[in-house]
Amino acid sequence: MKFGLVPVEEAIGALAAHSVRADGIVLKKGSVVSPEIAAQLKQAGIESVIAARPEQGDVGEDEAAWRLAKALAGRNVRVEEPFTGRANLYAETPGVLLVDADAINGLNSVDEAMTAATLPAYKPVVAGEMVGTVKIIPYAIPGTLLEAGIARGGEGALRIAPYVRRRVGVVSTILPGLKPGVIDKTLSVLARRLDPAAAMIASECRVPHDSTALARELVRQASDDTQLIVVFGASAIADRRDVIPAGIEMAGGAVEHFGMPVDPGNLLLIGSVGGKPVIGAPGCARSPRENGFDWVLHRILADVPVTRADIMALGVGGLLMEIVTRPQPRAGGGSEGKE
Repeated sequence: MKFGLVPVEEAIGALAAHSVRADGIVLKKGSVVSPEIAAQLKQAGIESVIAARPEQGDVGEDEAAWRLAKALAGRNVRVEEPFTGRANLYAETPGVLLVDADAINGLNSVDEAMTAATLPAYKPVVAGEMVGTVKIIPYAIPGTLLEAGIARGGEGALRIAPYVRRRVGVVSTILPGLKPGVIDKTLSVLARRLDPAAAMIASECRVPHDSTALARELVRQASDDTQLIVVFGASAIADRRDVIPAGIEMAGGAVEHFGMPVDPGNLLLIGSVGGKPVIGAPGCARSPRENGFDWVLHRILADVPVTRADIMALGVGGLLMEIVTRPQPRAGGGSEGKE
């Protein structure tokens, strides 16, 4: 594409790179310079304009943005009609956004003329939410460059994993001094967390804070129609041999991982019983504020695997905002409260 300052008469048929206003004449940015407009500008004393003229083999900004966005759009992602070199991508269903980061980074490294931006990977999204955007910087790019970008970006780099787990079982352990109202509030907070996934608390039970009692309830829930079990402990998990992990193993299950490099959310546990995923919720999960529990909960509701390696990779960006429910602030002196 040719670009630069040219005499008005030589700009005929090219695109105005910038808006021009003179004596009531308006030449809008990106519009074609017609012979009539060129004559009027000349009459108004405008001798030259900055113009862009596509060359043979170039692809216009809108078509290029559209083709690139269509290549990136995977399952449950749609592309809207492009405008001014931009094509936006939207979620077609509620779920968790999956992003091939290497593909997006590869595309962006091809040339400065092409850019793609997305929401963070694994972000919960709702239907109609924008999840990505493609922007072509100049008014046109060579077709060979576009093909290189499509090749690096691959196919389906952005897709939505829809929520598939709808029925959640909850087990709350109790100790003397733990008010029933605390558990009631916790269940209310969890129900609101489940709403965007159209999921519900299908089973709820309160048992003593004892591994044997917990194991019995886990076995029962593992055999019913719940699809995920969440355990809220009366006391936070402090060790792999503590009540909740011990209860999971007594129920014939397994602990996949304990601990999380996300704060609040450090004391989260993931495991399984009878083939069903189990989350040992950290204390901060009783709060409606975002914490590490949210990150894991929504992935599991969308049937996106959460492995030990996945959790251990969450440290960068894992320091979240302070929450008022913490017994002790992280900043300042003193020992750190457990979450």
